[in-house]
Amino acid sequence: MKESEQVSAQPLKKVAMSNAEKQKRYRERQKERGLQEMRGYMSPEAKHCYQLISEQTNWSDSVILSNAVRLTYAAYKNGQVGLLNSWLKNNKL
Repeated sequence: MKESEQVSAQPLKKVAMSNAEKQKRYRERQKERGLQEMRGYMSPEAKHCYQLISEQTNWSDSVILSNAVRLTYAAYKNGQVGLLNSWLKNNKL
């Protein structure tokens, strides 16, 4: 076998991706699936509610956030946002 044939017969090594590249690729795949990332900070009251929901339902962060947005929208469309806000204030949540 010639030397040039030996070089081409060796398997090619995969180039390792950096963490930033992996994260970018992951976010792109999620967007392709129709998912959107949401970020923000929770108040201490919201964090307490989150912990209760998480313990009682075993839902993932994504499911909790998705349901919270959907329920808020439903309350808005049915004119119940004021009622829910007053309930949260009365119950110190």
